[in-house]
Amino acid sequence: MYEHDDDFFEMSLDCICVAGRDGYFKRLNQSWVRTLGWTKEELLARPILDFVLPEDHHTVLNARAAMFERGSHSLLRNRYRTKDGGFRWFEWRSVYDFGKELVYAVARDVTDQMEAELALEASRQEQEKMKTQLIFADRMSSVGTLAAGVAHEINNPLTFIVGNLSLVQELYPKDESLQKMIGESLKGAERIRKIVLSLNTLSRSENEETHVVALLPIVQTSMDMTQNEIRHSAHLQTQFERVPNVNGDSARLGQVLINLLINAAQAMEDQAYDDSVITVSTYTNDAGEAVVEIKDTGPGISEENRLKVFEPFFTTKPVGVGTGLGLSICHSIIAGFGGRIELSSSSKGCVFQVILPASDREITLQSPTVVKASESSARILVVDDEPVIGMVISQALREHKVVTKTSAIEALEALDSAEFDLILTDLMMPGMTGMDFFERLERAGDSRAHTVVFMTGGAFTTRAQEFLEAHPRRCIEKPFTPDELRAFIQRWMGLIHKA
Repeated sequence: MYEHDDDFFEMSLDCICVAGRDGYFKRLNQSWVRTLGWTKEELLARPILDFVLPEDHHTVLNARAAMFERGSHSLLRNRYRTKDGGFRWFEWRSVYDFGKELVYAVARDVTDQMEAELALEASRQEQEKMKTQLIFADRMSSVGTLAAGVAHEINNPLTFIVGNLSLVQELYPKDESLQKMIGESLKGAERIRKIVLSLNTLSRSENEETHVVALLPIVQTSMDMTQNEIRHSAHLQTQFERVPNVNGDSARLGQVLINLLINAAQAMEDQAYDDSVITVSTYTNDAGEAVVEIKDTGPGISEENRLKVFEPFFTTKPVGVGTGLGLSICHSIIAGFGGRIELSSSSKGCVFQVILPASDREITLQSPTVVKASESSARILVVDDEPVIGMVISQALREHKVVTKTSAIEALEALDSAEFDLILTDLMMPGMTGMDFFERLERAGDSRAHTVVFMTGGAFTTRAQEFLEAHPRRCIEKPFTPDELRAFIQRWMGLIHKA
């Protein structure tokens, strides 16, 4: 042994030690004291595992067993407790002397390196999360554009189907057999209409029109509306705490909650009733946000499917039972109101949380506006590239004088030779759109621009979406019933007369 071996042992910047097979240190250099804060006496008096973080015990014991078998072990990293309550990361290199039954080891303090690596990994995971969110947002945007285009193509024929069926129903009220067949047909058309409305929702997840709403009444109404669906599948429990008012729309928020409640009920259809519980809770989280939580005791959602549930057209339900639009639409609606939906799941069930920021505005109550019917018929110009829609509207508004045109150019020609009280035009048409038609009148200073209102089967272009956002109340969505159209026309005629 060289005479300076002791000096090298004590002066080394690394933590050098000799340990016994019994799990105790036998010899330590001064670096242990500088690094951990324990005295040599304290380190030698207790089992080595006492200084190792409990989470690393299993790793240390496995490495120790392998070393006693092979004489050394591959690179090992673990955490040792410091006397002040913290910990340091060590990277070990050790050999075992079988004859002396002693371990000779060097532990290098790599805390700074590990913290940098952990920070880098956390940053990488955050980047992956952001990448996933961007991909999802891009997919939602693409599907939304596609959905709006599909909805537009469906809405035009659906408009005259619903319109003609409703008109026949009005014209032959005493024919019970005919009334029954029409009623069933209208129910089928209404199912298509709801799907189309869902497609339209996908295309306008942003800039939803909002006002201040109280959440608890919406939650209660949603439970009332799904009571029949739930009571056959599960027990319903509630845990309501006060929550702040939020910015949103009662109908759309109700749509989200109803969808989540029905999903929860359907998730437990195949299990015993006594084991099936839906718990609806409301509370305010630490960030001051309003939370509505819907929890079920169903089988849960697999990790693989959990990453897909908010994607459009993804469904775990059998063919013909679900469209795969429900949760993606819920996501779109809540995102449009500045909130988020979070999902956690296990084998004991799912928990969906609808989280919305608190509103900084007060709820204002407004009395509904009542518009009196016009005492005389009005002259109405209808512009739609689908001739059948013009025919349906003419029949629905037969108490008025209706002129129909199939293009904006024809409509401009009609305005040169006649006066109209109201102009009802399709928003999206080949050639000159309804938007172009309206803006042309505005640029010309034509006072009749303020009499123009729109029909739309779906805004599938950015310009159309922005136009509707600028004129949110000047539009009726296809498909509409004759009664809905008459109410819309009556309202606008009243507003025009007041202007």
